[in-house]
Amino acid sequence: MTYCVGIKLDAGLVFLSDSRTNAGLDQISTYRKMMVYEKADDRFMVMLSAGNLSISQSVREILQVEKIDNPGGEPITIWNAASMFDAVRVLGSAVRRVYDQDGPSLKQAGIDFNASMIFGGQIKGEAMRLFLVYSAGNFIEATRETCYFQIGESTYGKPVLARMTTPATPLAEAAKRAPVSMDSTLKSNLSVGLPLDLLVYERERFASDQLVCIDEHNPYFHMIRSTWGQKLRQVFESIDDPHWDGGTTAHPLCVSSARFEPMRKITHAGEKIV
Repeated sequence: MTYCVGIKLDAGLVFLSDSRTNAGLDQISTYRKMMVYEKADDRFMVMLSAGNLSISQSVREILQVEKIDNPGGEPITIWNAASMFDAVRVLGSAVRRVYDQDGPSLKQAGIDFNASMIFGGQIKGEAMRLFLVYSAGNFIEATRETCYFQIGESTYGKPVLARMTTPATPLAEAAKRAPVSMDSTLKSNLSVGLPLDLLVYERERFASDQLVCIDEHNPYFHMIRSTWGQKLRQVFESIDDPHWDGGTTAHPLCVSSARFEPMRKITHAGEKIV
């Protein structure tokens, strides 16, 4: 399995992916989930992938040469698309091409066609955009209300993103928050693992040199893992304990609900709660 996250901010984009792939407890391998497409001073795009590895690898290979019809003009590719919307349409076409090629055989073998991608970047002349692409090749776009996407094992890493991430979040802060999200996932799910790929893109640059591979020896990630756990414990310990005896407290627990009654106990076999 995997965990990937893409964040769209006013100042730029942040992408983070793990690299673990497994096909059972004794078949764990390392495969990069991030692909970067860069054409100097013209376009910068990143794709993160999750799901069946053979499907995502085929999509990545086809994407570089995939074309879609453009009435009255040359076919559209990711290299000449006038917008990120057209570029993600090319990605969707590549997904459907792999489905047409491999889908029937996978179905016959009892294997689901399972793949999802985060695709984002910027093409000169328009704003940055971020998309989530499904296994049917359809997609949705990030908005100001939902400015990040996750794929793979997204459950454990979501709270830190959901509570604090907005379009106004500074890039440096998001580049710190994404690894914290990943650390929460690593703590809870063995199917996600190091090394990680972290990329930060600054708006209107159409290039990025802020790209790093993070392994278990990385001092910054080691600091995040230890500091985040320590600070969580400190915050938890600072929260008041619940008071059950009605004692004096600023935050009483045992108060009557205006709508609901307390749970009733069943005390003998013939009693029912309706």
